[in-house]
Amino acid sequence: MNCSMSERFHLNTPLLESVGMSKQLGTTVYLKMENAQPSGSFKIRGIGHFCQQLARQSRGVVCSSGGNAGMAAAFVARKMGLPATVVVPSSTSQLVVRRLQDQGATVRIVGKVWDDANAEALRLAETEELTFVPPFDHPLLWEGHASLIVEAAASLGPGVKPGAVLLSVGGGGLLCGVIHGLKDVGWMDVPIIAMETVGADCFNAAIKAGKVVTLVDITSEATCLGAKTICQRAFEYSQSSQLTIISELVTDQEALHAIQMFLDEERVLVEMACGAALAAVYSGLIPRLQNQGRLPTPLGPLLVIVCGGSSINMEQLSSLKQKLRS
Repeated sequence: MNCSMSERFHLNTPLLESVGMSKQLGTTVYLKMENAQPSGSFKIRGIGHFCQQLARQSRGVVCSSGGNAGMAAAFVARKMGLPATVVVPSSTSQLVVRRLQDQGATVRIVGKVWDDANAEALRLAETEELTFVPPFDHPLLWEGHASLIVEAAASLGPGVKPGAVLLSVGGGGLLCGVIHGLKDVGWMDVPIIAMETVGADCFNAAIKAGKVVTLVDITSEATCLGAKTICQRAFEYSQSSQLTIISELVTDQEALHAIQMFLDEERVLVEMACGAALAAVYSGLIPRLQNQGRLPTPLGPLLVIVCGGSSINMEQLSSLKQKLRS
């Protein structure tokens, strides 16, 4: 074993003030820079916690992922001295497959979307007696992700409470973890702005339908948001009278514009899934929500979860620009 089990795998990431975004919104914007995690995204918090609890005596781990959960599982497994198998759908870029292999994982490509890869990972867990690492739907993951809010509260200091928390939603793991964290620090009255792209919008679809629904297909380029069904717990939170969760959509073009703006202003390249949250600032959605009375005016500091993501580089960015030029 390469690390003592008392160690955690994630870092306490920087909380940075964004001058550009703050100027645009007229309120202070803080960025929780989860892109700085060793696996490239927030996923390492929950997956690290999950593996420490459940995979110590394991023969190995198996995870299904469009990228970031797999990267986290592969990183944690390598640190724990365990073999890792990551099953990804065919929509996964070569870049991500290569990065997973660089982390020492065995990569299997199965099916068109995440749900297909997940079914195969569950089968492997059973037939090969591996520990199945769920990418987003497990209480231990949410417990791990909650640390992100606890850190942000400590960085902001006593007496400072955000006016809202802004994040992206894929399968709902980050959302559940953030709510867990808001409970831990006594911020349950802070509104959450939950962003998805059109075509990867299982949370918004569930809220509109009043029940959990399964999307026919993922048509967005933000493939890392590409779960076809939201986790049950996230949907239940959306129905809770104790919480304010504002579910909104942006187009792929708006998410792409946001990652380009973020690269120019903050000198950091994040993937499309993260761009969905950033687009709430860059596309003018937040003032629109204030005008509709759905967010307070004036708004207290905005806490933006920069969830990160490994499935982006300059070549990928150029190809997205080509694809989405319309």
